[in-house]
Formats: sequence, C-alpha cells, structure tokens
Amino acid sequence: MNVSATLNAFRVLRNPSLCLPHATILTFNDLPVPLSNAFGGVKPDIRAVVLDKDNCFAIRKENVVYKPYTDKFNSLLKHYPPPHLLIVSNSTGTSTSDPHGMAASLLSSNTDVPVLQHSTKKPGCGPQILKHFLNAPGSRVTSADQIAVVGDRLFTDVMLANLMGCWSVWVKDGVAESRNPVGL
Repeated sequence: MNVSATLNAFRVLRNPSLCLPHATILTFNDLPVPLSNAFGGVKPDIRAVVLDKDNCFAIRKENVVYKPYTDKFNSLLKHYPPPHLLIVSNSTGTSTSDPHGMAASLLSSNTDVPVLQHSTKKPGCGPQILKHFLNAPGSRVTSADQIAVVGDRLFTDVMLANLMGCWSVWVKDGVAESRNPVGL
C-alpha cells in the first residue's frame, strides 16, 4: 500500500486541481522533446525531467525500456543527459520495494539514467527529488518550476509534480493501458 498517496489523497478534497496534469499525451512515444513544447502556448524553461518507470516507458516489473519506446527514450536522454534526467519509481528504488537497491542499480545500468533511492513513495518524495537536482554536479536546475514529471498516474506522478511546483505530463495509455489511472 502506498501510504504517501493515501494520505495525500485527502489534499485532493481541498484542492482537486492537484490531480490535473499540465499536459496529456497518449503514449510515451508522443512525448515532445524538448518538453517545453508539451504545454501548448506556454514555453516553460524545462531543465530536468523526472520519469516514472512502470507503464510509462517500461513494462511493470521489468528494468529495461519497452522496445517500441527506445528511440523516444534515447531522444529524451540526448536532450536531457544526466544529471538532468532522473527515474523515480514506486517499485524500483524505494526502501520498501527495493530495500537493497538491486533493481534500481539494474535499471540505471540498462538505461544510463540514475534512479532515485527514496524512502517515501510518490507523491511524497518531492523534497528528495528537488534535493537531487539542486545538488547534482553539473545540474542547471535552480527551482522546481524547471522540472517536468512524466508519468501515468494522476494521484502519484501528476500530484507529485503539482505539490512540488513542477510541470506535469500525464501518459494516458502507457505500455499497457492502465486499469487505474488514479494510482493509489
């Protein structure tokens, strides 16, 4: 159970817009690169990207990029090389799901992208994400509004972005069509 999402769900009662994405795409292959082009007439200064893994660019429980998304992933990696790209997953890199970091290490090795090791699941790990980007050598991020979060869950990925003050891109139909886009 994702305690962070469950507790933060109460915030939605006060502020339902926390689960509204800034942009929506059908699949990961529809992600515009650079991401500043994802938001219609608004052109934010996106300097870093947070990627959800499961059902976004990878099949759940697999630690490789879903083959049809390889070109898009490589394009994103070229435009946002580490330290400007970070994978944040509630199944890989969390202290509860991946306590020894073995899956995170494998995913990072397979993608050439760091995976955040975090103790609080999304949407509660915003401070750890911001700290990562602010402190990473070579990072050009100076504030949360320079970060875009890409994911397939409204209550975790989109809510995380909105709580942090980041931009959000909701992947409506991931690798496998989600049966639960809310994502508690």
